[in-house]
Formats: sequence, C-alpha cells, structure tokens
Amino acid sequence: MTAFPSGESNVLVLQGGGALGSYQAGIYEALAADGRTLDWVAGISIGAINAALIAGNPPERRVERMRAFWELVSSAVTGVPWFPGEKARAAFNEASAGWIATFGVPGFFSPRIPPATLYPAGAPEALSYYETGPLRATLERFVDFDLINEGRTRLSVGAVNVRTGNFAYFDNRCDRITPEHIMASGALPPGFPPVTINGEPYWDGGIVSNTPLQYVLDEESQRDLLVFQVDLFSARGAMPRTLIEAAEREKDIRFSSRTRLNTDVTIEIRKAKAATRNLLAKLPPEWQGDPDVEFLRRISRDNAVTIMQLIYRRKAYEGNSKDYEFSRTTMLEHWAAGVGDMRRSLRSPTWRDRPHDASGVSVFDLTRDARD
Repeated sequence: MTAFPSGESNVLVLQGGGALGSYQAGIYEALAADGRTLDWVAGISIGAINAALIAGNPPERRVERMRAFWELVSSAVTGVPWFPGEKARAAFNEASAGWIATFGVPGFFSPRIPPATLYPAGAPEALSYYETGPLRATLERFVDFDLINEGRTRLSVGAVNVRTGNFAYFDNRCDRITPEHIMASGALPPGFPPVTINGEPYWDGGIVSNTPLQYVLDEESQRDLLVFQVDLFSARGAMPRTLIEAAEREKDIRFSSRTRLNTDVTIEIRKAKAATRNLLAKLPPEWQGDPDVEFLRRISRDNAVTIMQLIYRRKAYEGNSKDYEFSRTTMLEHWAAGVGDMRRSLRSPTWRDRPHDASGVSVFDLTRDARD
C-alpha cells in the first residue's frame, strides 16, 4: 500500500491497559498485513511494551515476537471456560484474575516474598506487592534495544517522576532507550515498584495521562501525521448498578484519559491558528517584518493530522479485573477483536475516500457503530 498522497508520517499511539494490551497486538497485525509502514510508535504502560516489541524488531519479525510475548504472559491460565454462557464466562474470568493476583504472570511479574509489609519503611521492597525482574528478562529476550537506538522507527514512552510528579517522555531521538525505560512506563503502583533512571524514580505514565497522543501532536508540527490511536478503556459507558460496576466505571473514566476531549481541544487550537494566519495575511506590508508578527506567524504554523480512533469495547462478562485477567482464552479474544476492528476500519469507504478537513484535523472512529 502506498502512503496517503500528502506523504504524512504513520504513527501508532498505544494506551495503557494491562491484559487488554493484546488488542493492540491484533491492531498491529492487521496494520502490518495491510502493508502500512510505521514511522513512529508511542506508548504508555502495556502500550510501551507493545511499542518496544514493534520498534525493537525488524518488520518481518514483529508479529511473531508480539505473539511470543503474549503467549508467554498468558501461559499461567491456558484452560477454557467450564460452561457456555456469560455468567459462566464471568466466573471464569474472575477466577483467572484471582489466580494472577495470587501467583503473578510468567515473564512479567511475581509476588514479592516476603511481602512488602514485612520490609522496613524506606526499603525498595516495601513499595510494591510484586517484583518485575521477570519483565526485564523478557524484554531483553524479545526486544533488540540496539535496533531501537538506531532510530529506524521512532519510539516514545511516558512515565511519571515519583519525586516531582512531573510527566516525562523517553524518546529514542534524544535518549538511549534501555529495558528500564519500558519498565518505568509500566510501573503502576502499588502493584509494581518504581524504576530508577539516571538517579530518579519513575512510575507508570498512566497516573498522569494514559495516552501519548498529546505528546505526538505537540512534538511534530511540520510533517503531516496519520495517527492510529488505540485506546483500551472507553470513556463512554452505562450507569453502574453495583459497587463492583462502579469501580470498573471509575477505572474506565480515569484511564481513558479523555482522548476525545483532547482531540476536540486540538481542533479548537488549530482553528485559532488558522484564524491567526488569515489575520496576518491581511496586515499591511509595512507590518510584516514586525517581531510580534513574526512570532505569531511562527507559532501559528500547522501540519495536517488524521486520527483513526480504535477503542476496545468491553464484553458483557468482563469486569473490574479485565486489565489483569491474563488467561489465554481472553488474550486470544482481545487479539482477534483488534484484528477485526482494524480490518473493518481500513475497509470502510469513509476511510478510503477521506479528504483532509479544513481545520487541519480529521478524526474517525469507524468501529463505534458496529460495537456499541
């Protein structure tokens, strides 16, 4: 497949969401099958791990490596639901999540023994229920960090400085990426311990913002962008009826990071920039060299951005544990949902025949009607 006529850069933006991340792997498999070459991958938490698996492998091995990773982390529970029906499936999922919470995930995290409460205050082991040494070994096994740092595919991952509370992005355009950068992006407390980078402790970027979309839009203002934005939590949802449903709904809202709101704000900012450019064009010639006019002209430059939103829609039997329910059955379902959503979106006439919007930003969510 050839690039869109504008010559825009292809960017894959991956939200955090734990076990839901195999949906992103399915999205990438369908993108790769469509012949889409990625220029930039940005992720947070599990999105950072998937992003590293993509940027840290040659294109012909990416799907294979992602599948090997997801088969490893889903290998603790490989059974199938005992009976048909949504109630039985819900019980299976809760039992699977309980097993994971007790025994951990192979190649990812394991329970801290002795537990954190038995360590003295200030000890590194006192800060988390699990330890993530297995994840470091897994990343070294499946990701070529030398390839990442060659910069063939741009990689950006987000984390939060524990001491300052400031958000930080680690980007292979300016940082040498190591397993610690990926682990820091996914160090969600109090489950996982902070990860130290250059003497500073970092936690999961999802604490502040669970999507790197705004970083991508802020970083690139020259080249046109085609952004595939993959969200694992939907901001939209039904009114909860129980305490468990309330907890799940709160999690969805918190980790959806209001991506649609961010997109709407971006559109308004771009409209303001367009109005500024139009106004500057109407100024008399003698004002064109004024420093204030030059400043406004510089900051009002814009690129064209096209965003395809792909949002995972939960199944009726998935509950508040959906982000740590790592069973093989559920992993395969999430992966298949990603493949289906991506294929359906790419086939849509609305997508194939899309024009650039006059505002400079075009947003598509082509799976919403089919899945909501």
